[in-house]
Amino acid sequence: MVEFFTQNWLGIILLTLGQCLLIVVPLLVALAFLLYADRKIWAAVQIRRGPNVVGPFGLFQSFADFLKYIVKEVVIPAGADKTVFLLAPMISFVVAIIAWAVIPFSDGWVLADINVAILYVFAISSLGVYGIIMGGWASNSKYPFLGSLRSAAQMISYEVSLGLIIIGVIISTGSMNFGAIVRAQDTGWGLLGWYWIPHFPMVFLFTISALAETNRPPFDLPEAESELVAGYQVEYSSTPFLLFMIAEYMAMVLMCTLTAILFFGGWLSPIPGLPDGVLWLVLKILIFFFIYSMVKAITPRYRYDQLMRLGWKVFLPFSLFWVVLVAFLAKYEVLGGLWARWTWGV
Repeated sequence: MVEFFTQNWLGIILLTLGQCLLIVVPLLVALAFLLYADRKIWAAVQIRRGPNVVGPFGLFQSFADFLKYIVKEVVIPAGADKTVFLLAPMISFVVAIIAWAVIPFSDGWVLADINVAILYVFAISSLGVYGIIMGGWASNSKYPFLGSLRSAAQMISYEVSLGLIIIGVIISTGSMNFGAIVRAQDTGWGLLGWYWIPHFPMVFLFTISALAETNRPPFDLPEAESELVAGYQVEYSSTPFLLFMIAEYMAMVLMCTLTAILFFGGWLSPIPGLPDGVLWLVLKILIFFFIYSMVKAITPRYRYDQLMRLGWKVFLPFSLFWVVLVAFLAKYEVLGGLWARWTWGV
């Protein structure tokens, strides 16, 4: 049986398919409850109830909404490019899913344990903007097109900062493998050994850049209803709109996961002596998701010129300076090599 799954091509395909389903199915179910939590958090901030009818405490509201989207009619504008119009949300959805192939949920719990995992995630996440641009252009309307162009400019602006921030972590670790990055934070000091201390300023820049990268408030300018009605997805309904929404939430959860892995020890326990495991990673993801939801509930939307200025004139110079500083600190092993973990032999 073992030889069938390791040497036979059919067995390898079945094993890989099973591993993919083991990631995708729990992720999609988790997204339904995360969306419910998102809406409940907004409701609590605004002193209202939120979803509370479908299922106990409204827990099945997201599933009811998904079912509603699936059974509704797909409306395509008369002047739209039908092929591109339908292909755009599928691209966004697929790109959002395949980025999870290199994410380690625990030690050894990863679909593809490659040495260039960070480059893979950046390459895949960069493709997500194509789905948005295609959707905006194919809608044959000026508002979706303007929203898609805004999204493209916004993602480019903040991906540069995200890349430079992650370079600092790569310098400290000496590897672009997510598992190696987590193991480099396993110092026996618990949360005091994680990268959030040596790379403290970058935690805030990474979180803010992740909000802008995923079009979350206060940086949701590509779908600002005050001037764009609903942005690049204004002409979408039914299942295509659902795919766009799932892709956006999946990208947001991915950014929460990357924050936990890069700066907060991934699956490592915050208290020395407690066992490590996937539950710690899930808890950290939930904490960052809560922060993202609270930011949406309590912050006003930026103007577009403020968004661009913040990305190019503040975050880019600061993150570039941090790369140079970390390279210097790692080269001369300042504070016992706190920024040069590859010398510790972990």
